Amino acid sequence: MSADDKKGADPVEMERLVEEPPSPTLPTVNPDVAPSKPTGVALPPWVYVVAWISFSSMVILFNKWVLHTLKFKYPVILTTYHLVFSTVVTQIMARYTTMLDSRKTVKMTGRVYLRAVVPIGVFFSVSLILSNVAYLYLSVSFIQMLKATTPMAVLLAGWALGVSQPTLKQAANVSVIVFGVIIASVGEIDFVLTGFVIQLGGVMFEALRLTMVQRLLSGDLKMDPLVSLYYFAPVCAGLNGLIALFTELPRCTMAEVLHVGLFTFFLNGLCAFMLNVSLVLLIGKTSAVVLTICGVLKDILLVVASMAIFGSQVTALQFFGYSIALGAMVYYKLGYEQLKGHVAEANRQWAAFGAEKPVLRRISIAVLTVFAGLAVLGGLKGVM
Repeated sequence: MSADDKKGADPVEMERLVEEPPSPTLPTVNPDVAPSKPTGVALPPWVYVVAWISFSSMVILFNKWVLHTLKFKYPVILTTYHLVFSTVVTQIMARYTTMLDSRKTVKMTGRVYLRAVVPIGVFFSVSLILSNVAYLYLSVSFIQMLKATTPMAVLLAGWALGVSQPTLKQAANVSVIVFGVIIASVGEIDFVLTGFVIQLGGVMFEALRLTMVQRLLSGDLKMDPLVSLYYFAPVCAGLNGLIALFTELPRCTMAEVLHVGLFTFFLNGLCAFMLNVSLVLLIGKTSAVVLTICGVLKDILLVVASMAIFGSQVTALQFFGYSIALGAMVYYKLGYEQLKGHVAEANRQWAAFGAEKPVLRRISIAVLTVFAGLAVLGGLKGVM
């Protein structure tokens, strides 16, 4: 590690670390790293945005459905399967495609692998396991609300590891986020302390993982998501498999596996892997700002989807608290000036859309209003 690395990372760079869903989306250092191989088909950026939001949401809802609805209560085994699936696919891609050719520019040695990849893999494995275990106790909507504390966790982890020195402004911003999450937690109907602690543990380990990536992997070791998957998936699969061997594997029966279905498991692993592919494509077509906004939009859609699919009840107090947390998170990651500019541009685009296609805009407003109203009424039934 160079002298500059030892001084710690740029605090501005730390603010750009964006929280990821509990799926095998492995460590990346710089979200602006270009994908290994540009796609030959020229598609508009919104296609990549929709694909990433869809796969990201699908993985979370799919995991919840397998673990909770289908009662496959083995989150470590499920996580291990995802990582084994990703290991096999990335190894095949490395040998027979050009999508992972950028790995050849990564100066990976045995020493670097042991001192950087393995420790980061340990934190990532624990983060994935805890995040998936939380699905056994908490609703998807409440889990998404708790994940809003990630900026605070990253700030604390960076300070504890000497990577960054938090400013008073940063501390104030993340304090507002935490305040909103506390309000949302107080309003949770099906609050389970065990699940609450497990999910916060997952957030903390994810923050440590992000901070270690920032500290240990820099310069010639920066990777895009697929190359990260190529290097990290094997070690994470091995660690998770070792844990599963002594905890869940002795209790898991083939009847339980067949109850879920082999094809269902295949689709689940494919969705988790496609999340990484969609992220690579999205990074190559958009900016970190768009990723931040898309992440917030995805979180909101997941809360609504949890209410619609699993019947999760979200109280008015939770809506209020989560709104505070999301608003503060966007402000924290974008800043006032950037946020002001994007709001003005969004208003301009919306006005132009209304002028060009007034009927379609009215229909869009009506559909969104009805959808949001039904979601709120469905979530609040039995509470009022």
